[in-house]
Parts: sequence; structure tokens; C-alpha cells
Amino acid sequence: MSQQNPKDWKTYDQFAYGIDTNRLPPTNALDGTSRNVTFEDGRKLDLAFSSGTVEWSDSAGSGVDKSEVIEVAPSTYFIEIVFGSRPRESETLILNAATGRALSIYSIVRDKEQAVGEPQVAQIFRSGASGDATGFEPVETRDLIGLRAHFTYSPNHTYEHTYLSSQRYAWQCLVGVQRGHGDVDLATTYKFDEDQYVFTFREFKIPVASTFFYNLRDMRSTGKFLGITGDGSIQNNPAGAFIRKVSMTYYLPGQEPV
Repeated sequence: MSQQNPKDWKTYDQFAYGIDTNRLPPTNALDGTSRNVTFEDGRKLDLAFSSGTVEWSDSAGSGVDKSEVIEVAPSTYFIEIVFGSRPRESETLILNAATGRALSIYSIVRDKEQAVGEPQVAQIFRSGASGDATGFEPVETRDLIGLRAHFTYSPNHTYEHTYLSSQRYAWQCLVGVQRGHGDVDLATTYKFDEDQYVFTFREFKIPVASTFFYNLRDMRSTGKFLGITGDGSIQNNPAGAFIRKVSMTYYLPGQEPV
């Protein structure tokens, strides 16, 4: 028996409109440059940037596709690759051009039959390096557990996040078309550097997953949603928010969440 969503539950496209209002602007800082990234699982990704596009290649193929580059911290870039020939897939690359550290989040919209009991949009995480990388290596982290924060994406989008454990977070809409709605979804968090985190989540009730870079020094969030709209089409939507920390929960030794 399939689980029914609550009455008036919004589809992906109904809540995503305007959610990029407070997003940082794109940059052309990488135009005319090339990068070769080697990931810990052996995958090698070659990138050549030009205005609004990136020429890429790895062992699975190659192409020239739409790309957006945003500087989310000094010398650190949020790179979104939108595959024209593979609309059900997208790759987000976080790259520190100074240290060479990189983290790839590859999102895939699966068929329902492939995702029984799981979120329909899956994510693959790969830590990597460009050249002789130095400094902090991105790793999964528990740093956000216990944090409650508000994210304002636009005058019509404010959400509250509560980071419950290393595997799940809770959200509720405070302002917007989803006001009063909330849920607990699967989440994965990486620490990219000091005060820098990559937070991702995969929803159960609707087929959508998201990737965000948190700059907690500037209190800015930059990200994207990949999912299926109400009419069944695939959309890869940009998003961005101002962050406000609200509270922090601390746990006694031996009583910490998983």
C-alpha cells in the first residue's frame, strides 16, 4: 500500500518558485581555467570552464554542459553541472581552488521501483583532490547535531531546521506556501573546512534531494534542489538563504544521537 501525502501537501515546483532570491550571484572567476580532480574511489574528472558552461570528462563519458559557479567562501566554489543528455542526474562540486580540496555530490532521480522504502532521489558522495592538495580534507561530521536554525530564502520562504542525528534532520516551514508543513528526512553532512559545511537531504514524501554549502562565518547558504515536479518533469532549481542560529542542544555522554 502506498503512503498518501497529507492534504494540501505541496509539490516540488509549488514551493521552489523564488527560493533563489537570497542566493549569492555567480562568478566568472574560473572561466578559461582547467581542473583535474581525482576522487578517493579512483574516479578522475577533468573540467574546463568557460562562460556558463563546462567541458567535462571522466571514465563514463564526456560533454559540454551548462554550469553555474558561485564563490561561497574565499577561493571556494560551488559548481553545479547540469547534464543536458542526462536530466535525471546532476553533479555538484565544491572546490577550494587554493588548497585543491574537493567534494562531489552526484544526485540521481531513480525510478520508483529502484527506491522502495527509500527516498527516490539518491546521492553519491566522493571526496577528492585537484593536484597536490593541502589543508583540511572534507569528512563526514556530527558538528551540526543539536543545532536549530532559521533559513530565509526570500520574503516568502523561511524554514526551520533541527539537526537530529548523523542521519536525519527535521524541517518545518515558518513562512511560505508550505507553512505548517514539516517532516523528518535523511541527511548527510560533511565538514569542508573551518565554519564550512556541505549539508544534503533526501525527502521521502516527494521525489527531491538537495545539496547546500553553509558558510557559517558569513551565515549564508548556497544550494540546489533536484526533483520531480507535479507534472512529472525533472527540475534542477537553485536556492540560497540567510542563516540565523536559534539554539543548540547538548547531550550527556552516552546519550548522544546516532
